[in-house]
Amino acid sequence: MTPFISTETALIILGAFSLLWIVFGWYLGRQNKDLDDYMLAGRKVGLAMATATAMATWVTSNTTMVAPQFALQMGVWGMVGYSFGSVGLLLFAPMARRIRTLMPHAWTSGDFMRLRYGSLAWRIFLGISGLYALAWLVSLGMAGGLLIEALSGLSYPIGMSTILAICVLYTLLGGLKAVIGTDLIQTFVILIGIVLLGYFTLTHASIEIMHEALLQKRPELLNLLFPAAIMFLFNNLLFGMGEIFHSNVWWSRAFAFGEGIGFKAYLTAGLLWIPVPIAAGFVALAIPALNIYIPRPDMAGPLVAANIMGTGGSIMVFIVVFSALASSLDSLLAATSDLVTEDIYHKHMRPDASPATLRSAAAWITVLIGIVTWLLCLLKMKTLGEVLLLSGSLVASTIWPIAAGLYWQRTNSTGVSIAMIAGSLAGLYSYFATGWYTAALTGAFVSMLIVLISSWLWPADFEWQRLKEDN
Repeated sequence: MTPFISTETALIILGAFSLLWIVFGWYLGRQNKDLDDYMLAGRKVGLAMATATAMATWVTSNTTMVAPQFALQMGVWGMVGYSFGSVGLLLFAPMARRIRTLMPHAWTSGDFMRLRYGSLAWRIFLGISGLYALAWLVSLGMAGGLLIEALSGLSYPIGMSTILAICVLYTLLGGLKAVIGTDLIQTFVILIGIVLLGYFTLTHASIEIMHEALLQKRPELLNLLFPAAIMFLFNNLLFGMGEIFHSNVWWSRAFAFGEGIGFKAYLTAGLLWIPVPIAAGFVALAIPALNIYIPRPDMAGPLVAANIMGTGGSIMVFIVVFSALASSLDSLLAATSDLVTEDIYHKHMRPDASPATLRSAAAWITVLIGIVTWLLCLLKMKTLGEVLLLSGSLVASTIWPIAAGLYWQRTNSTGVSIAMIAGSLAGLYSYFATGWYTAALTGAFVSMLIVLISSWLWPADFEWQRLKEDN
């Protein structure tokens, strides 16, 4: 492919945004006084910042790049199905309020699993969370490399390495305050860019022209009874719920938001997020009308922008996806670092470590996670959607253990451990035997059955006060 942005322009954009985010991250983190400030922003984040960080974190490259990919592969249900990811944010709103009430001094999602279900379920959960975090980090790093390669001609390793290095640096310097502060700016950049791309797409191909071209060249994309697409719709709903319910990205924010903020922030972010993947995916339906060659389905969005808007469009989508990448990468880096620091380093290796020691360990762990992600990204695995959805078979198995554990005293801890293992294995089998669009469905269903049956036959009697123990 011929690059749409010159190498010099791409390097200027990368350099300018790298400097902006790093300096801003350092500035926001200057007043971090203790571990609480560094990891959880002092537990007093307000509504505007809370809503922005939830919105920006969920509007990732897997929205701006994978939504067009699914629209190109599955048509209308591809982009609508992706919007069902908002259900996870909406359902987590009341959960965030309950989490803050039950565990006002906790640090991570792992604290909940440890105190609620015991060591075995906790360690199984940590394994699932770790694998998911790596899959998400790798998909984000890959997206950075692919974006820069597709639009500027700079090699994949350069783009991937740059985005990872930037996010590691400003997360390292400012902690969660830097992550949340940069998310606010990145949210506006992303939303403005998506709206502009949709507008210019319609100026080049009206709805009527797009519809006619799809009927002639890709009629299956308009088929509302497309079986794989319908399966994907429900699979993505459960995958999104699993991603949010279990991930420390969202739990750490529940702990970081001020009293009474979590419910409002997650509810608002979920409602605002619904149209984003539809708007981002919509542009892919114009490809048959515009006769654009797409060498890889996960390059659909950037290449449509480059073809209809020229260099200006390429620069715009470059900045939008760059911002989307950064807004999710930094959040995931910070949350994964917190989980590893607290649940592995502190709870397993150094139970007597001081806050100062933990603060130092958190910084080193952030760097280590960045290095591991970089090495895995060098392998340049399958398409972004496939990399991420492979983990859907795992995280969907945590939906019922989390939800039941927060609201149902009788949930059986042994049953929860079995449910997460069996659900993950069943989801993985379904992924390879049937298709990636069934993995989360299978994993969630098997896990649900085991949690419900085990808790009905052998009910526990958990005391909620135990969740308020010193974490």
